[in-house]
Amino acid sequence: MLTLFVVVVVLTGVERLVELVVSSRNARWSFARGGVESGRGHFPPMVLLHTGLLVACVVEVLVAPRAFVAWLGWTALVLVVASQALRWWCIATLGPRWNTRVIVVPGLPLVDRGPYRWIPHPNYVAVVVEGVALPLVHNAWVTALAFTVLNAVLLLRYRIPAEERALRAATVPA
Repeated sequence: MLTLFVVVVVLTGVERLVELVVSSRNARWSFARGGVESGRGHFPPMVLLHTGLLVACVVEVLVAPRAFVAWLGWTALVLVVASQALRWWCIATLGPRWNTRVIVVPGLPLVDRGPYRWIPHPNYVAVVVEGVALPLVHNAWVTALAFTVLNAVLLLRYRIPAEERALRAATVPA
């Protein structure tokens, strides 16, 4: 099962690289339309944390080997796949406005379709679920706990407030 876990983590890393390509393209689109970036200071720690999640998942199971717990591992894998589906639903819904950074084009209305009909930040739901579930595919509970706590601090203290401020300042009512 360890090999399967490493493959899942590597595939998650590849997916993140695809996100960066999409994000870079979308950033160019936004900046070409007068997009304004906010919250740049929290972005490097977020990149470090998300990269660290992938590395820590593998390191923990190599350094502190634990038995694969079938009910936990398979449930966590389903949640990882579901989080990816939610993330890509967000990306598809926002189209060129989706970004890994906080870049807002002034004057555009808030998106209120797709998952944004129900919650204001569904992409962060995907991040939270993935951050817990990915390590638990192979019982890396220390990584799951550490990522969850650090991610909560970054999201709740820095990222979401920066995004909310940027959206309030730049959007018009839909």
